[in-house]
Amino acid sequence: MTILDTIIEETKVRVAKSKLSTTVADLERSVHFGAPCLSLAKVLKKSDLTVLAEIKKASPSQGVIRAEFDPVLISKQYRAGGAAAISVLTEENRFLGSLDYLQKVRRTVDLPLLRKDFIIDEFQLYEARAFGADAVLLIAGVLDKVQLTDLHQTANGLGLSCLVEVHNEAELDFVDFDVVKILGVNNRDLHTFAVDINQSLKVFAHVDKHIVKVAESGLKQASDLAFLRKNGVDAVLIGETFMRHYDPQAALANLIAATKALL
Repeated sequence: MTILDTIIEETKVRVAKSKLSTTVADLERSVHFGAPCLSLAKVLKKSDLTVLAEIKKASPSQGVIRAEFDPVLISKQYRAGGAAAISVLTEENRFLGSLDYLQKVRRTVDLPLLRKDFIIDEFQLYEARAFGADAVLLIAGVLDKVQLTDLHQTANGLGLSCLVEVHNEAELDFVDFDVVKILGVNNRDLHTFAVDINQSLKVFAHVDKHIVKVAESGLKQASDLAFLRKNGVDAVLIGETFMRHYDPQAALANLIAATKALL
């Protein structure tokens, strides 16, 4: 089994345990559940390249990235640094994330929040809504076409936006572009974890202009971001670059400024 296969199996176990302790009715009673969701598509598609800044403690390939980890402080720093939206890792085993982090960040900032996890079950969408997310990540590579469509429809019915992630052109066949508004391309191969920042442009070349295009993974330099923007990319998702910096706010603000200077 690949790391991705293992993560999906672990996620199935985690979701099953969550269902034993919490019901959908319990989640629907959350104060966040009835609150209106903020539009992820609206904040990401601007005249300038926008940044979806990620709160991430660890990753399967890198281990612990940020030992001194305070999601509330980081969310404030991202807000001040110019993030358009914030992604919060909630996968517990490999990324050391938590739904509690999502809820704490929701209580702290007024930016759109993305629940970053391996969503394979509708129950996780109800969790996302209950803990304050405005959007969820749906990974085409771990879902079949029917699952992707059903999860997207359920999410939309709950008011959640969906960032649908693909890695290659073949996975575009799973995407219903009559419904999908935001498409992300992961420059990191989820099976080998190798990174190629040109991968997103190869895939986006087959995508209509009205779709919000988000490049993900392996992005560190302003020159790379400016190159992506000049080639039609609307936003970038960046986590590790900021999480490894002693001052995430400064790292974000400086990267945005340097990118604008090149455009």
